[in-house]
Amino acid sequence: MKPTLLVLAAGMGSRYGGLKQMDGLGPSGETIIDYSIYDAVQAGFGKVVYVVRESFREQFEESVRTKYKGVCCPDGEPIEFRFVTQELDKIPEGFTPNPERKKPWGTAHAVLMAQHVIQEPFAVINGDDYYGKASFHILADWLREHEQSEGVYSIVGFKLDHTLSESGGVSRGICAYDEDLHLTDVVEHLDIKKEEDGAVRGDNSLTGEHVDLDGEALCSMNMWGFTPDYFAKSEEIFKTFLESNAAELKKEFYIPYAVDLMIRLGIGKCDVLSTPSHWFGVTFKEDRPAVVEKFKEFAEEGVYPTPLYQ
Repeated sequence: MKPTLLVLAAGMGSRYGGLKQMDGLGPSGETIIDYSIYDAVQAGFGKVVYVVRESFREQFEESVRTKYKGVCCPDGEPIEFRFVTQELDKIPEGFTPNPERKKPWGTAHAVLMAQHVIQEPFAVINGDDYYGKASFHILADWLREHEQSEGVYSIVGFKLDHTLSESGGVSRGICAYDEDLHLTDVVEHLDIKKEEDGAVRGDNSLTGEHVDLDGEALCSMNMWGFTPDYFAKSEEIFKTFLESNAAELKKEFYIPYAVDLMIRLGIGKCDVLSTPSHWFGVTFKEDRPAVVEKFKEFAEEGVYPTPLYQ
């Protein structure tokens, strides 16, 4: 069984000021998504599904099909590519969004857009985040091990120290888990940064307190593993969400919200997987030069070929 990679690429990156997913950052113009696809293929994923907006689907699909033409799995089988769109009116029957609403409904809504094209265990990633080779191998192994499972999901946790930006404070969901490494909660912290005394601190979103944080703590960077039964459960939770929020202008249906509710209802559990990889991305415009330099170093050290795809 080859798992599927679901890439969330519908966000426009308002703070960055453009379509981050199409920005060439590698030495031969590679995008962050290009590196994720490369790592996923090497880890044994067999299909890639992109969630995009209708406004740039044609441009995006043409770019993907041209760039990855002839890309195959290690066993020689060609990679399958599929494209689905996320729009704010793509919601269950009986609900009508506020006509003044502009944005779709968040990451868990984006995942639901792929339910008709995915029938196997699958991973979810952000299109504008670099996760590292080890992360894809860890998650691919977990997905293959859970081919016959239901109600068991996973999240790849990154050490907080491995996710910080030198350009400003960041928001991170810190994972809490039990002795069996099952997720119990994800607590959002805001404006996290390493301060002058070397300590990592941030604002707890629940209490508002500015608190010390453990740099070794595992945090969510939106890298998840799901079995296909997740779709039906998530859609039912989405319907309940819409009963209270269909008229809202900004409320969003996020993956951690859906998973948390499944855990609390006893219909799912989530394994916390740890990766040694460093996450990075272009959270701020100021992050871009450092990311470009990092990919240049990867090429010089032979971590990746350049260009990635011939």
